[in-house]
Amino acid sequence: MKKKFLSLKRNIPLMLGSMLLLASAGLMSSNFALPEKKKAGISESDLKVDTLAKGLEMPWATAFLPNGDLLVTERVGKLRLVKNGVLDPTPISGIPEVYYKGQGGLLDVALHPDYAKNGWIYISYSSPKKEGEEGDDGGANTGLMRAKLKDHALVEIQQLFKAIPNVKANVHFGGRIVFDKKGYVFLSLGERGQKENSQNLGKDQGKVVRLHEDGKIPTDNPFVKTEGARPEIWTYGHRNPQGMTIHPTTGVIWEHEHGPQGGDELNIIEKGKNYGWPLITFGIDYDNSIISKDTARAGLEQPVIYWKPSIAPCGMTFVTSPKFKDWNGDLLVGSLKFAYLQHLKVKGNKVLSREIIFEKLGRVRDIRQGPDGNIYVVLENSGKIVRISPRA
Repeated sequence: MKKKFLSLKRNIPLMLGSMLLLASAGLMSSNFALPEKKKAGISESDLKVDTLAKGLEMPWATAFLPNGDLLVTERVGKLRLVKNGVLDPTPISGIPEVYYKGQGGLLDVALHPDYAKNGWIYISYSSPKKEGEEGDDGGANTGLMRAKLKDHALVEIQQLFKAIPNVKANVHFGGRIVFDKKGYVFLSLGERGQKENSQNLGKDQGKVVRLHEDGKIPTDNPFVKTEGARPEIWTYGHRNPQGMTIHPTTGVIWEHEHGPQGGDELNIIEKGKNYGWPLITFGIDYDNSIISKDTARAGLEQPVIYWKPSIAPCGMTFVTSPKFKDWNGDLLVGSLKFAYLQHLKVKGNKVLSREIIFEKLGRVRDIRQGPDGNIYVVLENSGKIVRISPRA
């Protein structure tokens, strides 16, 4: 996908007015300014927030079972069940060894699209190094497993994938799971604090990978025939992708990732594309040093939008519910840093505007639309899952 882009650095005289507008909005885009607080049919006063479950320890993600029960991952390494709004006190057994350090732990959970028939549950997690694996002793990297739930235990456990190499750093695991409409499963992988490896096709760091549902590698992946490249790689040049979802009608996969200071990105994921980290970035390092003087280079993808200052985005979902019909087709994005939600008005592959909703809601880890059409949000700091629904 090609987007028109004007480099702010090379066009300062022409873009000064736009820069001021963008900066005041707190969000910048490669090709348009996005007004903040622009309402789109639904206001915060039209909605209510109820607590569905509480008492969780570092909750990370949720998945609804067909019977309405809710699976919840806790980053500390536990899988929990919420039934009729009550948290089962006993964790589900069978979870493999989890590397719970820093940002690592038990991460995303997703049901196979045909779960009602096959019962497969997919879970991403920080998998500690095992004997014979490449990388740092005492390190870990993101793994993907699947299993079935029987009598409050995981059974038929299969590890489908493990990112290579293992790394001692405790940051940037990524870990979001998405199924497309063709039965492939996608997994986002952070660069584990080693930014240069995002561009290295011989390592899984800073990539989105594409697998068959059983973990096998599709023969039409873009780098299958590239010497020295990991054949599972679908896209590269990512930093720490903590949001990924599929457009409900187009089937396009959208992804967001943490930048450094400034430069969180929202991207559309396309086969074989390079998303630029750290060769191009709209942010600077945490010590205020320059990572790259470039925000664009030939052959590197531009984000749909980027956030400056960073909001630390986490979790994302498209809205399709008749309960939120004025938002249908739009994105909801969570913020860890500012503890709110953002509503992004979407048309095609563009974001037209954004608004902040539910300020001080909590550190948002996950957002899902439930089978009842309401929106469910995982709040890391309070250990709660809250439900957003229209007021009667």
